[in-house]
Amino acid sequence: MISITIPIYNEREAITPLFTKIREVMDRLGKPYEVIFVNDGSHDGSAEVLDQLAANYSQAKIIHFRRNFGQTAAMMAGFDYASGEVIIPMDGDYQNDPEDIPRMLAKLEEGYDVCSGWRRDRQDNALQRNIPSMMANKLISFISGVRLHDFGCSLKAYRRDVIEGVRLYGEMHRFLPIYTKWHGARITELPVNHFARTTGHSKYGLERVLKVVLDLMVVKFLDRHAQKPMYVFGACGLISLAASFGFALWAILLLLLAHKPFITTPLPLMAVFTFLMGVMSFLMGLLAEMIMRTFYESQGKSIYLVRGTCNVAQRSTRNLS
Repeated sequence: MISITIPIYNEREAITPLFTKIREVMDRLGKPYEVIFVNDGSHDGSAEVLDQLAANYSQAKIIHFRRNFGQTAAMMAGFDYASGEVIIPMDGDYQNDPEDIPRMLAKLEEGYDVCSGWRRDRQDNALQRNIPSMMANKLISFISGVRLHDFGCSLKAYRRDVIEGVRLYGEMHRFLPIYTKWHGARITELPVNHFARTTGHSKYGLERVLKVVLDLMVVKFLDRHAQKPMYVFGACGLISLAASFGFALWAILLLLLAHKPFITTPLPLMAVFTFLMGVMSFLMGLLAEMIMRTFYESQGKSIYLVRGTCNVAQRSTRNLS
């Protein structure tokens, strides 16, 4: 079973042509499939078009949100309701080409777990979309170590097992290949077609770049320090305490050598301020450690992932209560 998930937000005119093209491609492919449309609070009549599709075609499955929650939430809902062993998200504006789906499935059959689309000839506004996207992709590749040209392309193919259990928040759907890499997924990239938008209008602007940078900081933190947050907060605490000691020593030297009273320099205040920052950093690190242990132990989550075993009995579990 192939599950194709499509977030929809005010794309009434594109829905039917997109579904028709998907049906043509998938029927030609000859594999069972479902198309899951997630209506992300549309108010342009998209809901009625989707309901009509579901009434006419059993392959069309519709999820209606109560309000607009954003593309990441819609994509997560599609994953949650998908029943296929391969899940293919794509945009609902008909800028992705369904003809690329068989090529992506062929890549998975070569042994890959994720096939990521690359809009090499992207048909968007160069100043508002293409150039910021290019810069963001280079930054994400450099920081994450996952080398892809186009993290923002929604058209990707995932084996179900590499995204099972992954939870997405904020605007983090573009970082899903990074999450799968943490799970040991084998990732490849495939140039895909990209059409100019002919209906509706883009929902994103330049302000999205700032969100990408902030979300990237979170992803990097989760990658390096999620299991040992004290290393981050403790390091900040040590730096702050060292700075506090330095300011205090500086103030004392000025008093002894230059006869400058403490009240004439901001150094004592800075020493106190950095000392408090150091103490607070240590306390936040301890709190983060407690939260991390609660996260793993209360849900029975493992701190490692096993791809497979040979001649090994199923591991026993301990009662941690």
